[in-house]
Amino acid sequence: MSLRSGFRWISEKSVRNSFANYLKQKLKLVRVQNKILGLVVGIVILLSGMIVWEMGNILTNNLRDQLDKRAVSIGSDVAARAANQLLINNAYAVYELLQDTLKNNEDVLYIFVVDPQGNVLAHTFGEAFPKELLKANTVDGSHQFNLTVFRTEVGVVRDVAVPILNSKLGIARVGMDENSLQKAVLGMTWNLLLIALFVSALGIIAAILLTRFLTHPIRELVALTQRVTQGELDVQGVVHSQDEIGVLTNAFNLMTASLSQNYRERENLMLELREKEELRLQLLEKVMTAQEEERKRISRELHDETSQALTSLMVGLKVLEAEASFCAVGDRLQDMRQIVSQTLDEVHHLARELRPSVLDDMGLVPALERYIREYEAKYGTEVDFNVTGFQEQRIPATIEVALYRIVQEALTNVAKYAEARMVSVLLDWREDWVSAIVEDDGQGFDLQEKVSQPGRGLGLFGMQERAALLGGTFKIESQKGKGTTVFIKIPGKPNQRQGNEASHV
Repeated sequence: MSLRSGFRWISEKSVRNSFANYLKQKLKLVRVQNKILGLVVGIVILLSGMIVWEMGNILTNNLRDQLDKRAVSIGSDVAARAANQLLINNAYAVYELLQDTLKNNEDVLYIFVVDPQGNVLAHTFGEAFPKELLKANTVDGSHQFNLTVFRTEVGVVRDVAVPILNSKLGIARVGMDENSLQKAVLGMTWNLLLIALFVSALGIIAAILLTRFLTHPIRELVALTQRVTQGELDVQGVVHSQDEIGVLTNAFNLMTASLSQNYRERENLMLELREKEELRLQLLEKVMTAQEEERKRISRELHDETSQALTSLMVGLKVLEAEASFCAVGDRLQDMRQIVSQTLDEVHHLARELRPSVLDDMGLVPALERYIREYEAKYGTEVDFNVTGFQEQRIPATIEVALYRIVQEALTNVAKYAEARMVSVLLDWREDWVSAIVEDDGQGFDLQEKVSQPGRGLGLFGMQERAALLGGTFKIESQKGKGTTVFIKIPGKPNQRQGNEASHV
């Protein structure tokens, strides 16, 4: 195969594949009713055509056999009757015999008799005898006849040659015309074709009625299915029969009934879950709000009352120390003054722990900076604090409090359990999302094991609930010996209030 023929073959194959794919796509768009109708019509037309064609061939062959038998019979009769006349050299009697035979047989085209030397003794052609017929057919004395078929100007001629007295007196030739045969075949074929058309019409009508009967339940099911897709789950189909389509309709009814029941149960369950979730969130919000309000109240009382009282006590003791004359009293009062000073520092620290005023005054970032400094001084652990996205803007107070408490709880857990040498805190605000990451290089833990222990993991659950309450996410990753990482992400919108407009603790 040459390169050009190879390309041609590939191109023709691609065209055939494309045409086949095109037909497949078109057939997919045809309705079932039209497919069944087209199949039935095609089968009926194909069978009718085959029957008409086969019957025409059978009829033609039978008529030709009959015509050949008649030709042989006429030729044999002419040969037998002409033998007596030829023996007495009565050519005129032979001529009359041929004329009578031609007159009594309409499908005989010609008859003639030749002697053993090939000379024409008598014929029915009138004055002009076609000499080419002499060589068209012949027979010897060993055969009863010889049949030859050839085409002439008048049509197909079936020529029979019969020997006269074993060819000793000559040969009788009879030519039969097929026009009558063809007319008979044509008439019979038209009759068969009319019958086939009638049967085809009946088949097409039956196919139309059958397809409508078969596809009507299917169309109903399609309409019901469309209603189901629109949310109507209580629809039921009508069972017209107990055949396969009836079984399909029953299955469809069972499916819609089951879907309707499951949908109602699911709706009821979702409603209960939604109500429970709303109650849980409301309760959690109230609890957290109450906690923050209580912390704020305690912080205010410690700052406004306890701190002021201790300050007054320290001033009074200092005055008493200055006025006393006894050395022992002075020493005692000096000790009391130191104790009061320490107590005052502890009260201030407790107030900052409960509700750092810098969180309300300055915002989240300064509050975490101050807490981390105190955390480093208290636990001796280095903390790397990085902030991005907080440029002269503040997030809502609820988000600030939640993030502060989550980071505070995470750092407290590191100090209690992690035994870490380094802690990293990342605070990022971008695209209306505030995220915080607390990572340490401590000993880590098994999260499933810690959560499954009774009374353990409450801190983690509290951090998760704080984030979920604000529509955020909380994730923790930890592995023994490889540290722990806490991820918090909360949706946040800018709060244009300045730090000095926030309420003071």
